[in-house]
Amino acid sequence: MLNRLPNTATADEVSVSLKEHGYVIIDELVPAAVMDRLAEEMAPHIASTPYGEDKFLGFSTQRTGAMIARSPTARELVMNPLVLGVAERHLHKASTFQLHLTQVITVHSGSPEQVLHQDQLAWDFFPFPDDYEVQCNTLWAMTDYTAENGATRIVPNSQYVGVNKKFPPEAGIPAEMKKGSVLLYTGKVYHGAGANRTDFPRQAINITYAVGWVRQEENQYLATPFEIAKTLPDDLLRLMGYQCGCFAMGYVRDFEDPLAYLKGSTERHSAGFNVLSKTANETSSEYLQSLK
Repeated sequence: MLNRLPNTATADEVSVSLKEHGYVIIDELVPAAVMDRLAEEMAPHIASTPYGEDKFLGFSTQRTGAMIARSPTARELVMNPLVLGVAERHLHKASTFQLHLTQVITVHSGSPEQVLHQDQLAWDFFPFPDDYEVQCNTLWAMTDYTAENGATRIVPNSQYVGVNKKFPPEAGIPAEMKKGSVLLYTGKVYHGAGANRTDFPRQAINITYAVGWVRQEENQYLATPFEIAKTLPDDLLRLMGYQCGCFAMGYVRDFEDPLAYLKGSTERHSAGFNVLSKTANETSSEYLQSLK
């Protein structure tokens, strides 16, 4: 049986479930109409997106990014309070967390199943410690997710088995869910797209969050032009990376805060302690004091 929770679940409840199983489905977290609105905004960009160039990305699969710039509705999903609350808890060992990537994944009819894999291998196959979570992933169902149309397959509890493990296709359980639902999963759990045996595309919105000190998979600074970025709320901009990922990771020019730089502020800002986590702030301060 799939691990799922109602859309009334709290961030604490979802976080506990995510940690235990490596994934969790939140049923119909947003209305289906939200998915329709996003689909309309992204349609012209999806139409011009090329297919994958290898078996892993999928020769019959499109991955359409730059969603912050292209879709106002996508910004709402990125800033969903429940998901952000879960990401903050899941990635709590880092000073900050950030937006890692945004993309619409369109799996077309006839597309075969994807190899089961871990997403955290994106960082050059670095062997992160078993107890360190580097990312928190979401797949929002733009269309109903079914076993027949290629629902993402999850290997439950596989977050404990380590890297470079091989699973047969049948080890993955289709994460079936209704349009507007969201699948949250860790960077360590093994998963992969299913085969689409229907006559219609299966679509999902992949929004991923990562700890603030790693490089983002999607370059948010180039994907969202400055003229658009300057109009966005500060909280979203910080999440996109316009903040320091830890004490001095990402400052501008003369140790200036990146958000202040973007907004053209002439006020002197210290980049060092502009972090989301109060605990991390205090830890950084204590460490610096110990060096004096």
